[in-house]
Amino acid sequence: MFTGLIEAIGSLKSLGKDSWQINYPETSSIGNGLAIGDSVAVDGICLTVEKILAQGFVATVSSETLQRTTLTQVHLSSRSVNLETSLRVGSKLGGHFVTGHIDGVGCLHSSVVTSNSWEMKFAAPIALEEEWGEAIAPYIVPKGSIAVNGVSLTVAACGVEGEWFQVAVIPHSFSQTNLAHLKIGDWVNIEGDILGKYVEKLIQHPRSFGSQNSSRSQNQDITPAFLEEHGYL
Repeated sequence: MFTGLIEAIGSLKSLGKDSWQINYPETSSIGNGLAIGDSVAVDGICLTVEKILAQGFVATVSSETLQRTTLTQVHLSSRSVNLETSLRVGSKLGGHFVTGHIDGVGCLHSSVVTSNSWEMKFAAPIALEEEWGEAIAPYIVPKGSIAVNGVSLTVAACGVEGEWFQVAVIPHSFSQTNLAHLKIGDWVNIEGDILGKYVEKLIQHPRSFGSQNSSRSQNQDITPAFLEEHGYL
């Protein structure tokens, strides 16, 4: 589990097949206490440390991860990547709960500098059959949380179908992450809010609500109306 608050910008190098080397700056705290078996988010992708290097580590990437993330782009194998170590019990949660399990790949549509932020607009997968991966649209809502390349962001606006979304990136987040290096058309890893995924599943699948104080059928589906009635919307 991660928070979406980036600790350092590192570099990614393919070692062939499904093995990758991730390097981090000498001044970074990423390596402090890092051990084999630890989880590190690399551009939002949760990877397991298998070998520790002087200023980096080696990880193996599964075929599922390759299919859903920007790691399929061979020409980006030496690019800069956002790094974050896993959340420790008792640590501050400044962003939002990020699992490191990427839903799919989107791309930067536009980036406009304002007086106090960068307004960045991204295209997102809206259907399961799209080559970018799983549909992310159901989990994109105004003021909701979203992770782009592992960076915790708030959705400022989005399309009706979730086919695009816009975020306002403050100067600190822009300068301390690889969002500053993105060009129009560049691909990014996107992870929707995990809370939205659970709500979607509850709505789609029936549950039993046996209660002496309820006249509802024990096999009634959870619907948006039911959630609203019980204070969830």
